[in-house]
Amino acid sequence: MGQMGPLIGFLIVVVIVIVGGLILVGRRDNAGVDPLETRLMEYGDRSSSEPTASLSEVEMSLSFQDRIAVPLFRSLAGIVSRFTPEQQIETIRFKLELAGKAQTTDARAFMGQRLAMMLVFGAGAFLVFFIVAPQQGIMKVLLTVAGLALGFYLPMLQLNGQISRRQKSIINALPDALDLMTICVEAGLTFDMAMNKVYEKWENELATAFGRVLAEIQIGKTRRDSLRAMAQRMDVPDVTSFIAAIIQADQLGVSITKILRVQSDQMRVKRRQRAEEKAHQAPIKMMIPMVFLIFPSIWIVLLGPSIIMLMNNSALSKV
Repeated sequence: MGQMGPLIGFLIVVVIVIVGGLILVGRRDNAGVDPLETRLMEYGDRSSSEPTASLSEVEMSLSFQDRIAVPLFRSLAGIVSRFTPEQQIETIRFKLELAGKAQTTDARAFMGQRLAMMLVFGAGAFLVFFIVAPQQGIMKVLLTVAGLALGFYLPMLQLNGQISRRQKSIINALPDALDLMTICVEAGLTFDMAMNKVYEKWENELATAFGRVLAEIQIGKTRRDSLRAMAQRMDVPDVTSFIAAIIQADQLGVSITKILRVQSDQMRVKRRQRAEEKAHQAPIKMMIPMVFLIFPSIWIVLLGPSIIMLMNNSALSKV
């Protein structure tokens, strides 16, 4: 074990370096910024009086991290993603759509980050439970496996949290958006122009989705297909019912104004019902901190002096 210790430590360091690079590449991809493209834009903005540099000089002006480390680890992430089932890649891509990160995050890069986190947590658990503080029996193996599982599922838990927050923001913004669209349509604007007003006035997930629908319509996609795609990218029941009502009104020739008015009233009622439901859940949620945090402190303050007095009296009686 003494001879294997340095070798194991070296392997752990190598794994941590590789995994750190993979995570760095994933964050670089999430940012959606290409350093070479940024440098080329800076090069294009230079005045004509400055000396002209070649493309190779522009590339060499990048840092070592951008020129060598990031491309190397990006290729490693691509190799890792080749062994990932395509169905799992599609599932991750769909979740990225739900989280609103499909434009900045690649599904294969995200899968590489999951594997990288799994290796980091697994290596850390192995280092702790096998070398630093060795456990007995099969417990060290189980704890190492638990570290691997935690590292693998932690990015997915974070992504699910982002999906939940995005859907909540869409649900909260939908009634106000429908009110604005109803006013615009009643004032004489078309449905597309009403969506454009929402896109211009607000900066939230729903307004961004309306802007994407308008962009898809401009490039030739039908409004019906664009709205259905928007509902699929959100996976919010309120939005799905609203889109279904709009499409049905378009097919049957029903007035869009009436549909928007009815949908706006329904969304406000649902928002009020959700607020009342949360208000009714508040006392139950408050019981946990009260029982485990507030009540013990009160018992200590009230019963502490009495317990000390009883202990002192018992000690004096023995004397």
